[in-house]
Amino acid sequence: MSTIRTLAAAGSLLALAACTTVGPNYKRPDVAKINEPAAQAPFMGAQSAAVSQDPVPDGWWKLYDDETLNGLVEQALTANADLRVAAANLSRARAVAGEADDAGGFSVGASGAAMRARESGEQYLMSEPLPVENLADAGVKVSYQVDLVGRLKRAAEAAHADADASQAALDLARVSVAADVARAYVEACSAGHEIHVAEHSLELQQKSLDVTNRLIAAGRGTALDATRARAQVDLQRAAIPSFEAHRKAALYKLAVLTGKPPAQFPKAVEACATPPKLSQPLPVGDGAALLARRPDVRQAERTLAGATARIGVARGALYPNISFGMGAGSTGLLADIGQPAANRWSLSGLISWTLPGEGERARIRGAEVGADGALARFDGVVLNALRETETSLTAYAHELDRNAALRAARDEAVKAERQAATLYKAGRAPYLQGLDAQRTLAGAEASLAASDAAVAADQVNLFLALGGGWETAPAVKVVQAQR
Repeated sequence: MSTIRTLAAAGSLLALAACTTVGPNYKRPDVAKINEPAAQAPFMGAQSAAVSQDPVPDGWWKLYDDETLNGLVEQALTANADLRVAAANLSRARAVAGEADDAGGFSVGASGAAMRARESGEQYLMSEPLPVENLADAGVKVSYQVDLVGRLKRAAEAAHADADASQAALDLARVSVAADVARAYVEACSAGHEIHVAEHSLELQQKSLDVTNRLIAAGRGTALDATRARAQVDLQRAAIPSFEAHRKAALYKLAVLTGKPPAQFPKAVEACATPPKLSQPLPVGDGAALLARRPDVRQAERTLAGATARIGVARGALYPNISFGMGAGSTGLLADIGQPAANRWSLSGLISWTLPGEGERARIRGAEVGADGALARFDGVVLNALRETETSLTAYAHELDRNAALRAARDEAVKAERQAATLYKAGRAPYLQGLDAQRTLAGAEASLAASDAAVAADQVNLFLALGGGWETAPAVKVVQAQR
């Protein structure tokens, strides 16, 4: 009868455990900034003709239709060192979640031992020594820890939320790596373009110097004209080394981003002299799609979910821990192992309870304010995502306007330089006027080349703010350390 009562009590506790879980169940808070209509609306800066509200494609870099860029991004997404770190962190978080899933419930153990020994006679209140015997012990134990109020369940929820956050961190790293590769590629090609423009301007300045020398030889110029022309040539030549340095730095960055030493930079990019350009308006979607896509927003929300689950873990410490056990085995002389006289069995139950004190209640308060902080961080990430996107849209639109104005100014400077050169050769204008026209043209060419680079860089920055590129990324190559 007592056994039946014990089993009935155990069943009641298990039923209670099945329907009781302390702490709040996570759901997105109604007061979260992500729920505000303004956060879900179209972007204010999406009115430009250069962008569209079409969905952002998974592999946004493919919009440039540049096979070299596509190949570099694919290499980086599999071999980048930062991605390997993020992938390892994800694997570790999943292992911790698996460990949390296995906590509590049933556990099984077995033991066995054999020895030849003489036991002490006095421990049995005997004055004679006992004979030497072959002794043995074998047994099996089964225990079950009752998750009375769902404390272990909440711990597992928190561990899985952490694993989800680690997955989001890996996706965020993928977004950053893809953008870094595209940015470095743009910088290398833009530097090549600026070198080409500077060399072309230098060639024009050198031709102007040659014309000036011929005019001086013909008695139609002065030594001051030649000095000014040589100074302009030297100034133009001085601009080229800095562009070369920028190109090399971008090439080295590309090598490291793709998991290679700087010496193994992509040779094909070294000759690139045209920044990649989009052949269509840049797709940006809207605020709702942005917040659903950006990994950092997902990471912040899963961190909030984990903090919410830890409130239940802290509250679970107020309740007792209950476990049941059953054991069976055989102990005695080796020859008698398995015989009825040597066999044994047991059923047991254990309740352990530390009476709640101020420390337990302080841990609950700490968990609750930790969730408040996670919500604040979630709101901050959402607002920052919207700010970054709007800022990038504004910068892109204004740089396009600036680029159009610089292109028009460059075209006018070309006309002015040709007119001044014609007038100077005909003796109808002083040399200084032609020199000023050349300076204006060189400056306009350089400013336009820099603006072209800025437009390409702003496109990459906008794609980075939009947070795409992780959805169909290839698996990161795993390089195992010594086991």
